Amino acid sequence: MISQKRTLILCKCDSSMKLDSQMAKESVDADQVIETDYLCTKNVQVAEEVLSSGKETLIACQQQASFFEELSNEIALEKNTTPKLTTIDIRDRAGWTDDVTAYAKQAALLSEVKLKSPLTPIREITSEGVCLILGSDENALEVATKLKDELAVTVLMSKDMGDLSPINEVNICSGKLKKVSGSLGKFKILVSEYRELKLHGRGSVSFGEKRKEASSECDIIIDLRGDNPLFPTAGKRDGYLRRDPKDRVGLESVVLDAINLKGEFEKPVYVHFEEAKCAHSRASKIGCSRCLDICPTNAISSNGDSVIIDPYVCAGCGSCATVCPSGAATYDDPPFHFTLNRINNLRSIFGKYDRKVEPRILFVDKDFGVELITISARFGKGLPADLIPFDVPNIELISHAEILTALASGFSEVIILTKEVSSLNSLKLQVDICMSILAHCGQESQTRLRLIETMDPEIFENEIYSKHHKAKISEPVLLLGEKREVTRTAVKAMVESIGTIELPETSPYGQILVNTDKCTLCLACVSLCPTNALEDNADRPELNFTETACIQCGICSTTCPEQAITLSPRLNLNNDALGQRTLNTEEPFECISCKRPFGVKSTIEKIVSKLENNHWMYQDSKKLELVKMCDDCRVNAQYHEENSPFKYGEKPKIRTTDDYQ
Repeated sequence: MISQKRTLILCKCDSSMKLDSQMAKESVDADQVIETDYLCTKNVQVAEEVLSSGKETLIACQQQASFFEELSNEIALEKNTTPKLTTIDIRDRAGWTDDVTAYAKQAALLSEVKLKSPLTPIREITSEGVCLILGSDENALEVATKLKDELAVTVLMSKDMGDLSPINEVNICSGKLKKVSGSLGKFKILVSEYRELKLHGRGSVSFGEKRKEASSECDIIIDLRGDNPLFPTAGKRDGYLRRDPKDRVGLESVVLDAINLKGEFEKPVYVHFEEAKCAHSRASKIGCSRCLDICPTNAISSNGDSVIIDPYVCAGCGSCATVCPSGAATYDDPPFHFTLNRINNLRSIFGKYDRKVEPRILFVDKDFGVELITISARFGKGLPADLIPFDVPNIELISHAEILTALASGFSEVIILTKEVSSLNSLKLQVDICMSILAHCGQESQTRLRLIETMDPEIFENEIYSKHHKAKISEPVLLLGEKREVTRTAVKAMVESIGTIELPETSPYGQILVNTDKCTLCLACVSLCPTNALEDNADRPELNFTETACIQCGICSTTCPEQAITLSPRLNLNNDALGQRTLNTEEPFECISCKRPFGVKSTIEKIVSKLENNHWMYQDSKKLELVKMCDDCRVNAQYHEENSPFKYGEKPKIRTTDDYQ
C-alpha cells in the first residue's frame, strides 16, 4: 500500500520561536517540510500552493486554524479537489518558552497527528422548534414576541399580570411547574394549577378555569424566572437556556440562541455502558452507587439491578467512567486505549530526540487549561521545554490509571491543572489512590504527582518551573489491557518491594474480610457477586475469594444476613492475589440415612440443639431425624411415614377383559 505524500509547513510566527525542521519532519513521517514566516499573511501563497498540490498538508499553527480551513475549502471549490488539511499547535505549547528551545517536545506533539482516534458514536437529535418560555413579567412576553415568527412559542407565567393582552401566534398560560425532565428535542413538562388565557372579551384579559394538572412536551426551554435553575449543572443541559430577566443583553442573546436550537443535531455518545458488568445491585441488594453519586447532570438513574445512562442528558464529563470499578461505564471520546497510546507515544518520541532530560507531563482540559497555557505563552514564561501538555475533554476524565501509566512509561513527574477540586470530585479520589501507591515507591515519590488548583498564570508558572525530580521512577514498561490490568502492571514496576498497599475508601481494589464466627456459609454472597470474586466449592461448604476480581462494590456485605462481611480496600501485588484463597470452610454434615454429605455440620447441629425438647413439632425423635437427612432421604422418609398425606393407599388392581367374562 502506497502512503499518501505528506507536507509539513512550519511557521516561525514573526521569528518568535525556534524550530528544528528535520526533527519535525521525521516526527510526522513527512516527505517534505517547509519552514517559513508570516504564513497567514504575506506568505499565504506557500499554504495555497501545497493545498493545491493535493498532498496531505500539516500546518503547525492552531491560532489561524479557521483561516487555513477556509482557504482549503476555497481551493477545493476552485480546483474541484479535496485537499486534506490538519492543523496542530506547537507555538503556545512548545514554541514560546523561556527555555528558548523545545525541539524534542515539538517533535512529540507533532507526532500525535499520526495517531488516529476512533470515531465517537453519535445520536441524532431533532428539534422542531417547540419552545416553552418560563417567566413572571413582560420580559417573557417580549422574548416570545421576537421568537414567534421562528418558533412555536408557549409562555408559562408563574403569576397573573394586571395588564395582559393576547399575542398573535403565542400561547399564554399560567400555572406552577411541578416536574421537568429530558433535554433538547424531548423535554417533558408537568404543570399544576394550569390555566389558559381567555382570548375573548374587551379590556385586559384573564385566565380561564383552573385544571389540577397538565402535561406537555417541547424541544426548547427558556427560563426567565430569575429563580433557581431547573436542572443541576444547568449550563450543560442541551436545549435549556437560562437568563436573568433583568439582563437586557442576556435577553437579546437568548433569542438568537433559541433560534439556533431548531433543526437536526448530532450528539456524541460519550459513555459506552455494558449493563451486564454493572455492580449497582443484585436481587435488590444495593452495592456500587459511585456513578449515581457523582454525575453532575443527573443523567444516571437506577434501573433495579443496573443503572441507566441517558445519552441525551449526559454532558460528557466522564466522571462515571473514572469511578466505575467494574468497567461497565467506559469513556468513548476518546476511549482509554487511545489515551494510553498517546501517553506512550509522547514519551517515546521525546526520548528519541532528547536522551539527557526526562520529560514531565501536564494534564489539562481543552477549555480552561489550554487557555491558561496560551496566556502564559503569550504574556509570561510559557511551558518549560521538558513539560509536555496532555489535553483531555474534561480533567475529571483523568483516573489513577492514566496517572500511573504516565509515571510507569517514563515521565518523571505528573502535574494536573484544574480550577478547584471539591470533596465530591472524582479527581480527588484518583489523586488519593495514587498518593497511597506512591508512598511505597521510594523516598519523596509522592512529590512526583502534583495538583495545581489555580486560575492565576503567575502561580501556575511558579509551580511548573519548580521541578522536584529529574530521574524517572523506573524503566518504562509496556502497558496493555484495561485500567485494572494496566494499574497492576504499572505499580509493580514502580514499587520498591512487592506487597500490599492500603487504599482510601471506595477504591476499586481490595479484599473482603469474613467474620467466621458469624458466617454460616449460606453462600448468598456467592450467588450475587457480579465479578465472581466469590465462589463456592461443589464438594464441601466453602467460601473462596479471588482478590484481583474484587471491585469493592459492597453487594456481598449488604447481602450477608449475618453481617459477617466487611470491605478492605487495598492493592495486593503478590501473586497469590491472582488465585483463589479460602475465607471460610467447614465440615459437611453426613446424612444419617445415606451418609451423603450435605449442609454445614455446625449449622445442622445448632438447628438440632435448638429444636430438641424446645419445639412441640419435634418432640418425636423421628421428626428430629428428618433435619439430619439430605433432601432426597427426607422426602422418602416423609412419604413412608404412617398417615403420610403423600400416600394414596394401595394401588388398585388393574382390570382386564378376563374380569368381565
